[in-house]
Amino acid sequence: MSADVSGLSALPYRLPNPWPLARTGHRWLQRARRRSTTVDGHRVVWLERGRRRPDRPSIVLLHGLAAMKENWSAWLPMFPGDSHVLALDIPGFGESEYKVGAAYGYREQARRLRQWLGAAGLGQVHLVGSSMGAAIATVMAEQAGERVASLTVMNSAGIPHRADVDLTRPPTFDSTLLLPEDWSGLYRMFNGVSHGAPSVAGVAMLGLLGVDLLRRSGQNRHVFADMVDDPFAPVTGLGPQTPPLLVIWGDRDRITLPGCVEWYRDRVPHAEVHVLPGVGHLPMLERPRRSYRILADFLARQAD
Repeated sequence: MSADVSGLSALPYRLPNPWPLARTGHRWLQRARRRSTTVDGHRVVWLERGRRRPDRPSIVLLHGLAAMKENWSAWLPMFPGDSHVLALDIPGFGESEYKVGAAYGYREQARRLRQWLGAAGLGQVHLVGSSMGAAIATVMAEQAGERVASLTVMNSAGIPHRADVDLTRPPTFDSTLLLPEDWSGLYRMFNGVSHGAPSVAGVAMLGLLGVDLLRRSGQNRHVFADMVDDPFAPVTGLGPQTPPLLVIWGDRDRITLPGCVEWYRDRVPHAEVHVLPGVGHLPMLERPRRSYRILADFLARQAD
């Protein structure tokens, strides 16, 4: 039996991984430049479209747990040609480096990405994050002050879904949706993090990304464990001092529950909140045009 189990656990390393080749093709189709630098001992990789303009903030896109910069593929072509947009592989994910002995909590990642802003030559930025990336962006906004022109969060991690939640205890949810250990878990993740129904896209993503994600399961567990050590770090910086804030949420999210939006309404009076019907955890993939239009309208108002 143990030999059989060992063989199954080694299977992802024996199968070909189609994702690196697909990732390169994706970059060409997006007409994006691939750039990299080193921050806190981590090689950090990102895609970049457009050029920085001194009179306009750059737009930084931060993905969620067990994800990568290509999660923004539906959005990238929608940005106007004169926008400067950067989609980052957060350290520990995608093409960016993972270190066994490093810490990957929200505060540590926010500190790294603040350093990355300087290394990438960026000035003022609009931060846009999904799930874990939204939580990191929120901490960055607290730490970086006026350097953050605005903050957009989609289905953010690290936010209580009820007012009476104990902020000293990690939130409870089905973590297997985000941390699959086998092929059945991957199928459940790709068809469960959205509105919960199987889809052709979910099956396609299973074939494209499955081997890569199973090879990374150990490092994803490491990052998740560091996140839940300080599970509500983002809430400490939310308040009237928060920069202009856009909140986008799916009303069918089973990971970060829709009740989380009430925390923003209570703590950040100026927050603009949009709850999208029939959408789960990933609005930019499930309703790319609708969610992008909400963001574009919000950013246009910041420029007025």
